[in-house]
Amino acid sequence: MDIKEIREILKLLERFEILDFSLQEGDTRIRVKRGGPGEGAIESPARGIASREIPPVAHAPAEPAGKTSEPEGSLVVGEKQFLVTSPIVGTFYRSPSPESPPFVEVGSQVSKGSVLCIVEAMKIMNEIECEVGGRIAGILVDNAQSVEYGQPLFIIDLI
Repeated sequence: MDIKEIREILKLLERFEILDFSLQEGDTRIRVKRGGPGEGAIESPARGIASREIPPVAHAPAEPAGKTSEPEGSLVVGEKQFLVTSPIVGTFYRSPSPESPPFVEVGSQVSKGSVLCIVEAMKIMNEIECEVGGRIAGILVDNAQSVEYGQPLFIIDLI
């Protein structure tokens, strides 16, 4: 990984206000954590730590009073439904390859840890796993469509 790739990653993190990010490529590991002054660093254990101040970004609003803790990447849609959202910016794929069947269809039963889709970001295929058990009630994105951070992908009826 060269400095140009690292700069591109930093630009994307700032553009989409991502506060915590880590990436490992071979023996090189990069971790960027953004927050208040003095809280940002780029880490590469194989080559030591290179500190870099990263300007603070606006934080997401605090959870409303009375809201219960939910699986990360999901939002309550109804009393017994969850909305799975994209954890990253990239391209949404329903199957591991063009010739393969989709991971899930509407009506498919899923359990915690089941792979729902792949979101490709910077030529890295990221499997998006289900964080709750249930049944797929809706697929909200078309295959090979670009998705944004936080964009709804699936509606899951809880079992």
